[in-house]
Parts: sequence; structure tokens; C-alpha cells
Amino acid sequence: MLVAGAALAGCGQQRDADTYTVMNSSTDESYHRWDAEAMARCGKELGVTIEQQSVPAAQVMTKALRMASSKSLPDIVQFDASEMPTFADAGGLVDLRTLGLSTDDIPDGIVDFGSYKGTYYGAARSVNTLALFYNKDVLDQAGVEVPTTWAELRATAQKLTRGKQYGLALSAGGAEDGVFQFTPFMWSNGGDETDLDGPKVVEALDYWKGLLKDRSLSKSTVNWTQADVNDQFMAGNAAMMINGPWQVETLNSDTSLHWGIAPIPVPRAGDDSVGPLGGAVLTVPNTGDEAREKTAGKIVACLASEKEQLTYALNSWMVPANAKAAAVWREKVPELDSLADQVAVARSRTAKLGAGWSSVSLALQSAFQSALTGQSSETALKRAQQRATSGN
Repeated sequence: MLVAGAALAGCGQQRDADTYTVMNSSTDESYHRWDAEAMARCGKELGVTIEQQSVPAAQVMTKALRMASSKSLPDIVQFDASEMPTFADAGGLVDLRTLGLSTDDIPDGIVDFGSYKGTYYGAARSVNTLALFYNKDVLDQAGVEVPTTWAELRATAQKLTRGKQYGLALSAGGAEDGVFQFTPFMWSNGGDETDLDGPKVVEALDYWKGLLKDRSLSKSTVNWTQADVNDQFMAGNAAMMINGPWQVETLNSDTSLHWGIAPIPVPRAGDDSVGPLGGAVLTVPNTGDEAREKTAGKIVACLASEKEQLTYALNSWMVPANAKAAAVWREKVPELDSLADQVAVARSRTAKLGAGWSSVSLALQSAFQSALTGQSSETALKRAQQRATSGN
């Protein structure tokens, strides 16, 4: 836990009193611009200069740990919510409630998303989850309704599989993308990440195997990222896909593609469609400089305010974390209404396991590769449970 002592040891370098740094993963030109504009507005409001430092998402954690050890942490770090517990576990973050941030208008699931062991360390501006995207023209031509249950999804996917077109595309690749996409099937069925070889998880993986057996899924599913899945859908190689709102900007770039969105089908009619909460949280690292931490808290509060959340969510097609902002968002983008419904019951991947989630994720990734290429779901998940608990 190299960060603990280092992060608490205070600032190792002299900082410009009126300049605050935010490290994030907004390397994409659009996101970088939207963040820069929000920071300029908040800086003006608070009378400070806010500088953005964007690094690739995969490097945020390692860079933050390195900066902690050299006592050069930025004032604010935006972590992927699944990574935040690792930094919090090492004592590297400040409790946002002590800096005056309120969680009054934030749904419990989203508060959990930014919390570790009951302490609120990360403020989400927007959140995302997964939904079922479908090609309206293809479903209309086939005379089929949008599926709402597993049985309907399997039957519909089978009916829509013809020629080079698969009925459904999803990611079961050996990375977090695949695990993210499996959680709605596992959780909606009552499965749990603390019991990977439990019958409900086995049943969910067997369901994926059934789709593969029907040839409704491509064999390449085990290699696809969520970006690959979107490419297949846009190329007309899949009639439906499991994906998230971050694809909307790309989908809308093809005006001939008429797509719709619906909740991910559930095992039985009436079940909740429980998806994973995705997104990032703004955190204040523990630098030991209480005055700067207090101002950093005000910056986070501004960036995560109702008004700024709405602006950010409308730009990025994500769902605002604040319930009041989300209500306005629904009115402005009614075509994504079902996404807001999914977010309302979505779960944080790290709520139960905290920093232990990464072991479960790696174990599940191996299980998909084994089960979808021939091994029984039971055997693959038994091995996954052993790996998750033994840590190797």
C-alpha cells in the first residue's frame, strides 16, 4: 500500500495558490473540451484557475500512485469508480462530506458507487449503464416485438439470425468490458459476485452459452470489446446489441440507421433489470494541505452541481447522477428514457467487494473464455471462485 504514507505526508512541492489541477481520462477531444469549459465556468465562480491534466484511462491509477509517492498529487483526481476503492483503501482520499458535499439528491446506488466502506469519497457527475439497442427497421421487417424476457430474447435473436447478420452482439472478451456486460445477466437472475459458482451465476452463463449454441451470437464474441460490438451493429452484422450510451454519438453519425433502446431483458417477466453502474467519480486526494483540500471540495461540488451535471450529461448522452437533473434530462432526451430507468436500479460493481472486485473481474474473464469455448459453465465458474478467493 505504497500510497498511504506518501499521500498523508503532505505536499512535496510548492503550489500556485490560485491554480488547481484536475487529473482525468478525458483524452477524447470532445470530452476534453466539455471538461475544460466546465472548469472555466467553475473557476470563474470560485475565483481560481482550474487546469485539466488528461491521461489515458488505463494510466490514471498508476500515475496517481506514482504522484502520491513523490508527493505531487493533483488537487482532484477523476477515477473510474471501479478503481477508486483501491486508492481509498490506501488512505489516499478525503471524505467529501467533511468538505461540505451533500448526497441529498443522489440515489442510494450512486452514493454507493462513490463510496468505500460507507465513506463518500467520489462525486459522480454522470453515470451510465447498459441497455438493449435494436435496429428498428430489421425488427419491423421481421415482424417481431422488442424482447423483454430471456425466453423472448433467445427466440427473437434466433429469428433475426440470417446470412451474415447475427441476432445479437455482446462483449464476452477477456477484459472488464465482458464482465460489465455479464453483470446484468448475473444480477437480474439473483446471482452474486461473492458466490461465482452459485447456481444463479451458472444459469446466467449457461444462458450466454445457449445464445452461442443457437448461432445467435458470433463465435468472435469472446474477443469483442464494447466498441467492436458497436461496429458490428452499425455494419448491419447484428440486429440487436448490448451496449451503453457512450456509443450514441457514433450511432447518430449514420443517419440511415434507425435504432431504438430498451431495458436488458430479464429472466422472468416482472423481474428488475439490474445493470452495472459505470462512469467516473471526482475525488480529493489526501495531500495534508487542508486549505487546498477545502477549495478542491468546492471545485468538485461545482463540477458535480445540478446545472453542470445536466450540461455534461446532454453533451455525453450519460445520465446525470443528481435525481433532479436526471428528471430534466429525461424530458430533453426521451429516446433514452429506458436508460434512466436502468440507472435507477443499477448497482455498483465494487459496492460489496471494494478493492476485491478486481480479483473477481479477472476470474470471470477467464471463466467466459473457458465456458464459451467448450467447458461447462459449472466447471469454469468453480475455477473462477477459487481464483477470486485465492487471488491467483
